[in-house]
Amino acid sequence: MAGATSALFLLDMKGRCLISRDYRGDVSAQQVEKFFSKLLEKEGDVESHGPVCYENGVNYMFIQHNNIYLMAASRQNSNAASLLFFLHRVVDVFKHYFEELEEESLRDNFVVVYELLDEMMDFGYPQYTEAKILSEFIKTDAYRMEVTQHPPMAVTNAVSWRSEGVFYKNNEVYLDVVEHVNLLVNSNGQSIRSEVNGALKMRAYLSGMPECKLGLNDRLILEAQGRPTKGKSIDLDDIKFHQCVRLARFENDRTISFIPPDGSFDLMTYRLSTQVKPLIWVEAQVERHSRSRVEMSVKARSQFKERSTAMNVEIELPVPSDAMNPNIRTSMGYATYAPERDAVVWKIKSFPGNKEYMLRAEFRLPSVISEDTPPDRKAPIRVKFEIPYFTVSGIQVLDKAISMLRLPLSCSRDSKNNIFIFNEGIM
Repeated sequence: MAGATSALFLLDMKGRCLISRDYRGDVSAQQVEKFFSKLLEKEGDVESHGPVCYENGVNYMFIQHNNIYLMAASRQNSNAASLLFFLHRVVDVFKHYFEELEEESLRDNFVVVYELLDEMMDFGYPQYTEAKILSEFIKTDAYRMEVTQHPPMAVTNAVSWRSEGVFYKNNEVYLDVVEHVNLLVNSNGQSIRSEVNGALKMRAYLSGMPECKLGLNDRLILEAQGRPTKGKSIDLDDIKFHQCVRLARFENDRTISFIPPDGSFDLMTYRLSTQVKPLIWVEAQVERHSRSRVEMSVKARSQFKERSTAMNVEIELPVPSDAMNPNIRTSMGYATYAPERDAVVWKIKSFPGNKEYMLRAEFRLPSVISEDTPPDRKAPIRVKFEIPYFTVSGIQVLDKAISMLRLPLSCSRDSKNNIFIFNEGIM
């Protein structure tokens, strides 16, 4: 078993301890402040050193959030990845309670912070990290616990992320696949780097303790079932599941089986390292007319099917830092000059597939340029957009792959809204 944590510390940007919770009595706050001061003097930037350090027999693991550092210190051979994940869960719980986690919110709510740290970790071992369960028995002034109220059974059950006795008249499950694409393309149109980061988000409004299972169009699943995989399957990398998922079942037959928390949560996150073509291709031509005028011609083209539409498209076009007197015209949307970003920002609310739009801009430049003036920087063009009901990876929840066990329910699927509706009553 991995070693336990000695203590948790919440530090400001200068390494001074704001709040600490000692679990084993073998690492003091003075040791942590001294270590952090040496780290700041040596490195200048703490993040450049990495999240795990070792000094004088103590392992330090820390993350930064806004203007505070969250640190776990241990004299044992602890699982660093597990403790770093626990620190991120601490951030999520504090944000649930205080809306935003920063130094001021910690000072204003230090009593609740100590109560949470006592429940989330016991003698150095992580315990409860579900904010919804913790909020049932650790209350703020807005939600005071009644004198006769007891902590929920979830804290002593095997299913610590869900309370018993949940009831809904209509049982519904919403599934959404949200993907973020990081794509870097050179001036010749060649993809230098492409990566897809996705999450399967679920909203569960189910009664009792339902056991759910679902499948994805994962290549291993389809091959095991003897189904064709060409053009339909994907290879998922770096999968991370919510704690409710039975990992042994997934390793055995690639079925995602779980008892879901009540409400919204991320069931699974994943990463795909695959070649992706730009969904919105942008071509820009810049012409200098003498030393005092620059003309820019930009063409934006959507490279996806007509049935899909990109929403809230924002194209950031770099311009010289000394540009002035802009004259901008667009065939769709509107564009503004943002001098603080040295860019023209072109916004298009709706961009259907297989469409092409144009932008033309003209800028004046200072007529006097010295020989020491550096050449114009070649900053990249940035494109941001959203495409509802569209995934780059092609991930899908398999038809008839989701079912409810131990509940006499009939399931119907609304594919447009990606909702599974269970129509019968609860036994």
